[in-house]
Parts: sequence; structure tokens; C-alpha cells
Amino acid sequence: MTRLLILAATAAALMTSGCITVIDADSDDMAWHGNDAQPFDASREDCDRRTESGSAFRACMAEKGWTRG
Repeated sequence: MTRLLILAATAAALMTSGCITVIDADSDDMAWHGNDAQPFDASREDCDRRTESGSAFRACMAEKGWTRG
């Protein structure tokens, strides 16, 4: 039983190790997920500065590896 729990915990850790989730962001930022993404705060600031519409902002964030989930 102990081996099964260790195996399950290890498998869960490995499955989530490739993903980045924004944990310490405010509630609006919690929906963003990235895989091999650039740092979130810098990406958000750059995209805020460079875009004017919501769809352009999402496209900019996607270029940096972030998607809304």
C-alpha cells in the first residue's frame, strides 16, 4: 500500500512538472497556464504595453507561451 502511494505521488509530480501555473497572481491571472513560458509578470506587462484589445493581448501572451485555461 505504501509503495502504491509513493508511486501515485511520484506520477502526479512528474505529470505536472512540465507545466507552469500562476499561483501567486490575483484572481484574474489565475486562469493563465504556460508550458516552457516566459516569466508571467514580464509577459503581462509587455503585452499590456504593446496591445489595445483583449484578443491582441491573448495572442501576445500566447507568443510568450501563456494560454487562458
